[in-house]
Amino acid sequence: MADEKNIPGADILADTKAMIDGLKTVCANAGLANDSSEYKIITEAFLYKFLNDKFLHELRRLDAFKGERDVETAYATMDVRDREFALIELPADTAIIRPEYLIPYLFNRKNKQGFAELFDGALLGISNDNIDVFSVRTGEGQSIKLFGGVARFIVEEGKRDSFCAQLVTKLAAFSFERAFAQKYDFFAAVFEYLISDYNKDSGTYGEYFTPHAIAAIIADILVPDGVRDVTVYDPAAGTGTLVLAAAHRIGEDRCTIYTQDRSQKANEFMRLNLILNNLVHSLPNVVHDDTLESPRHLSKDGRAVRQFDYIVSNPPFKADFSATRDKLAGEAYRKRFWAGVPNITGKPEKMEIYLMFLQHIMASMKPDGRAAAVVPTGFLTAKGKIPLAIRKCMVDEGMLRGVVSMPSNIFANTGTNVSIVFLDRSRRHERALLMDASKLGEKRKADGKNQRTFLSAEEIDRIVGTFNADEEVDDFSVLATTDEIAGKKYSFSAGQYFEVKIDYVDLTPEEFDAKLAEHMGALHELFFEGDRLQGEIEAQLQKLRFDATVGKDGE
Repeated sequence: MADEKNIPGADILADTKAMIDGLKTVCANAGLANDSSEYKIITEAFLYKFLNDKFLHELRRLDAFKGERDVETAYATMDVRDREFALIELPADTAIIRPEYLIPYLFNRKNKQGFAELFDGALLGISNDNIDVFSVRTGEGQSIKLFGGVARFIVEEGKRDSFCAQLVTKLAAFSFERAFAQKYDFFAAVFEYLISDYNKDSGTYGEYFTPHAIAAIIADILVPDGVRDVTVYDPAAGTGTLVLAAAHRIGEDRCTIYTQDRSQKANEFMRLNLILNNLVHSLPNVVHDDTLESPRHLSKDGRAVRQFDYIVSNPPFKADFSATRDKLAGEAYRKRFWAGVPNITGKPEKMEIYLMFLQHIMASMKPDGRAAAVVPTGFLTAKGKIPLAIRKCMVDEGMLRGVVSMPSNIFANTGTNVSIVFLDRSRRHERALLMDASKLGEKRKADGKNQRTFLSAEEIDRIVGTFNADEEVDDFSVLATTDEIAGKKYSFSAGQYFEVKIDYVDLTPEEFDAKLAEHMGALHELFFEGDRLQGEIEAQLQKLRFDATVGKDGE
């Protein structure tokens, strides 16, 4: 990612981070720092602020409010009928907010008794008024609303008014107007900063967030130029880093995103990410449910999983799915999980659930679809029945476009080596580009904690450029035919295909004889030394005598 100090709107980004820090301070002062409720409070307050400022920004652009210095007052005092007509002109991705739900209105009433109820009422009111556009859904189709209110997290009712008043004060002191007006594209950085601390409950932050380097490499290799009107899917979407990168590459208005994830927190972050990045139209396609057991994106007849143009995924590598393993191995799932279902082991962290996601991804590709999945590098050479069957299918069906093996410690919370497998059904591939990028990157501590490997922009460009050009580079990339891959037991490891090079040096007969004599002399010296050591050892062994008294008690 570019140096934040040099990107356009860096001052607004700094102010945005300061506002987020201020919200966290309010929570800390209320005893909620690192509490499981903190991320809900912070994300709801931030999203409320974003929607409020975007609404006011779009109001200022309407003919009905042009020239108005105080848009909030003009909006509040407008005839109800005129207001309704004016709001029809707003973009579809703009939340409708009543005058009494706007932040300036609440800020002016923050010292009133019962303010917490007023604040939460605004959040819930905005949720209800915009439920058709801004909700995501459960697997059963129930809407999950934007907001649930924040005052409930303060146990002492007498402190709720003050808590909400402090929140609205932080929100009112900052504005996104300049970011909207100048169309700064920094919300990816804002999002990452916003959620970076929330790794204390329901797993770790690293589970939900894929490094930008991997997201950029996948998007730039997977998606060709000029794509439009396509679908992008992630069956284990987390916070949406991969689908967002693909959408940016395609163009937010040229694609529709579909996701599923069984983590409630991940889906909440996903919704926030889509809203921040102009993908509100994809919110109805965000589903909270178990993808393997209950895939919710289905074909029109409901008999099979839906197929997509592009699939990106960083699925969980190893996780306990013992509760559903036998069900997934049943007849109803046989077509999707044709290669098999991994066995349950005594250690849940050893259960290779990613093999299930790979099969699901392959089943979800259109006949001309493309996919990219992050896998543990061990998959590339694993000899087990299931991974071997999956690799064999990828090669034999001509869908393997290539593999990139990444440096170790590319993720924040795991040292597992990872690779990216690229699949492409748009044409039959008789060769695959296998790349070993494991030696790239700079190792340094992330946030002063775990050591991570960071790829530079130049290194990312090198990986993408080499891959897209099908270029062979010594000890870096190689084109292997399907027959060659089959001959090496379907290994996807680039190192097994690199040519072993021998450097030849021209010597005259005299130079050759001299070199040979030199090596022969050294070899004779080694033989002589070996004979000497052998003699010493034999002499020492001959001196050994049995002593019957050794080991007897008292002697």
